[in-house]
Amino acid sequence: MPKADLVKRFLAALIDGLIMAIPSFIPILGAIVGTAYALTKDAVVFEVTKNEDFRNRSIGKKVMNLEVTVLEGENYVDWATSIKRNIPLSIGVLIMIIPIVGWVIGPIVGLIVGLIECIFVLTDSEGKRMGDKFANTQVIETASELETP
Repeated sequence: MPKADLVKRFLAALIDGLIMAIPSFIPILGAIVGTAYALTKDAVVFEVTKNEDFRNRSIGKKVMNLEVTVLEGENYVDWATSIKRNIPLSIGVLIMIIPIVGWVIGPIVGLIVGLIECIFVLTDSEGKRMGDKFANTQVIETASELETP
């Protein structure tokens, strides 16, 4: 499948990153909430609302008309697939659960892992990051975006 537009993908990640980061300013509980969103962002909104507009999409991907596709089996991002796919991106927020030390180290680790993931997206021919390779998924533009009038 064709590589999703990198600008759209960056903006979607930025939106999701803000959603994930805002609660992390609340010590411990905020980091848990942020980590939960980071891990489940591609499934949680659909699973909670059953709104088809959010199937295989995080909030950021919905806004940017992107979606995650599963390359083998059913084309459905369930809880387990979302968690597998997003483990690398949640490490920094997860570390922030540890008071004081985690609040310093977590953002640094998150930045390093995020940069590594960006390098994978930029250099991989299909735009797959580590999480995509682990979960056998790919980010694509939605079908309505690809259709020509």
